[in-house]
Amino acid sequence: MEDTNREFVSSSFIALEVIPKATYHRKQQELEFYETFFATVVDWAIAQEELLQAAHQIASLYGLAALDALHIAAALSCNAADFVTTEKTTKPMYRVPNLNFVSI
Repeated sequence: MEDTNREFVSSSFIALEVIPKATYHRKQQELEFYETFFATVVDWAIAQEELLQAAHQIASLYGLAALDALHIAAALSCNAADFVTTEKTTKPMYRVPNLNFVSI
């Protein structure tokens, strides 16, 4: 997040994936990180039927799990240049073309 030339896009799917678990386990530092990150987001993918259909197609074409397909569809809907993930490079999401994956 230190790269001032980078803008972030996200979705409510990401927030749903990370915030409840950190909240449940009372990981305050992690929650503060998420709060800071989500405050910098410049574009939010809208969870609507079009996005769900795109995720379904992506999951079917590339063998992705449902939530991974939603994340990819959301990134594509926001014209994301990079897709930052903690997933291993062996995961099916890396099969999706037209996205530059950044593994952290």
